Amino acid sequence: MTDVFSNLGSLTTVDLSFNSLTGDLPEGLSSLSSVKTLYLQNNQLTGSINVLADLPLSDLNVANNRFTGWIPSQLKKINSLQTDGNSWTTGPAPPPPPFTAPPSNRRKSPAKKDNGSSSSDGKSGISGGAVAGIVISLLVVGAIIAFFVIKRKRKSKREEHFEQHQPFTSFPSNEVKDTKPFEESTTIDVDSLASPASVGLKPPAKIERNKSFDDDDDFSSKPVARKSSTKPIKAVVYSVADLQIATDSFSMDNLVGEGTFGRVYRSQFNDGKVLAVKKLDCTVIPFQSSEDFVELVSNISILHHPNLNELVGYCMEHGQHLLVYDFHRNGSLHDLLHLSDEYSKPLSWNSRIKIALGSARALEYLHEVCSPSVVHKNFKSSNILLDSEYNPHVSDAGLASFIPDAEFQTAEQSAGCTAPEVDMTGQYTMKSDVYSFGVVMLELLTGRKPFESSKPRSEQSLVRWASPQLHDIDALDRMVDPALKGLYPAKSLSRFADVLALCVQAEPEFRPPMSEVVQALVRLVQRANMTKKMLDGDASRRGDDQDQDFI
Repeated sequence: MTDVFSNLGSLTTVDLSFNSLTGDLPEGLSSLSSVKTLYLQNNQLTGSINVLADLPLSDLNVANNRFTGWIPSQLKKINSLQTDGNSWTTGPAPPPPPFTAPPSNRRKSPAKKDNGSSSSDGKSGISGGAVAGIVISLLVVGAIIAFFVIKRKRKSKREEHFEQHQPFTSFPSNEVKDTKPFEESTTIDVDSLASPASVGLKPPAKIERNKSFDDDDDFSSKPVARKSSTKPIKAVVYSVADLQIATDSFSMDNLVGEGTFGRVYRSQFNDGKVLAVKKLDCTVIPFQSSEDFVELVSNISILHHPNLNELVGYCMEHGQHLLVYDFHRNGSLHDLLHLSDEYSKPLSWNSRIKIALGSARALEYLHEVCSPSVVHKNFKSSNILLDSEYNPHVSDAGLASFIPDAEFQTAEQSAGCTAPEVDMTGQYTMKSDVYSFGVVMLELLTGRKPFESSKPRSEQSLVRWASPQLHDIDALDRMVDPALKGLYPAKSLSRFADVLALCVQAEPEFRPPMSEVVQALVRLVQRANMTKKMLDGDASRRGDDQDQDFI
């Protein structure tokens, strides 16, 4: 953590929370002589907080860091003090070292000459040596006080150019910005989806994790012990009664899906709001206590991205564990691709690229913006939900992280959705998520499921069947989803195939990070938009009104 505080003594509020800061607290913090509110929570700061002991604080939050040692007694008097989530030393703090006066240049008191003079001093009650010691101590204390008073006055002069109560300008705050909806049109709005995931997004707090929250791709990572979470949860608390009424007692008529972690029900509340309620299967996520469930809710409630299906609320009454999410009317990508009837409008090529790009942005956020990184583990087309504008929202982010890899077994492992190394080692990494994303791209390209037992043996696995043909233009044309009816540009199709071919490489080290996948898809979108403008210009000159929705 950089020391930038020495000349900021007039600040009254400092908020450095959720910035992934590391290192010990700088000594310059002791110069914040006017600070009343200090937020340092949810970073990775280390060392002691003794430098804060003498600050005039009325509100202090240092929770969820890596601080050690004792909490200074001065800080314990703060009513709104929050210190949970650190490695404080238990037991009483050691007493401060006894004061020792520095060597003095004064002459020592004359030595006692005889017993008579000693007897005379004894009558006065205090010897001359004791008086001298007291005087020296008072002088030293006075000198120390004068030194700090002068030093503070000098600092005040240097700080006159700062306005009183000037708010602290933190490091780039990564505030969440509104994202323009990605409309279903003949031109893809690249501005709404093309910006890097690290811009306009605030990294979430440090998340207690197991193997799936991985800083690298090491398969031998060790599980991290869970700690009880006391972080505030920004989600609505529902009662079982409220959810029973909203779902008509969880009737089958309101059942909209059943996935790895439990059933999902459509719920409608008295205010007209429609939400999705996920009823967790406790055989899949075995909660040993209510604290385990609160920890899970706390971890997933801090994940925020326009292409994630974000948590709205939760319920934990009567042994029930329920999560409440936004409801997306167009269902899942899996259903739209594989269960649509003859009357359904097929996804255009434009929409398929849009869905791929938005889903890639969600994984890029989880892998490269979240600190620590979040491995999804369960990325598949049925976990990509589509809103009314066909914008993708990835669901179940953070849920699998609560389960150790060795215990996380899904049907998809034998259905062509997971990476080869997961089948062999049982270990999930960011690169296994990239592979699963490539499988979804193949579904978008071909309209086929990841595994179909009804096909000939050589064609049952989508990846094994498609991979050898991805760089053959003629073969690509034969592979494309027939629902597109040939309405796609050949170059766009070829580039799309090139990207997914990298994602489904058998060796994880050859798969690209999601940020590179996003940039490749962004370039594809930009070229598609340029082509659209050229075709529109030609059509207007010819007076041709033909449909160009394939771009």
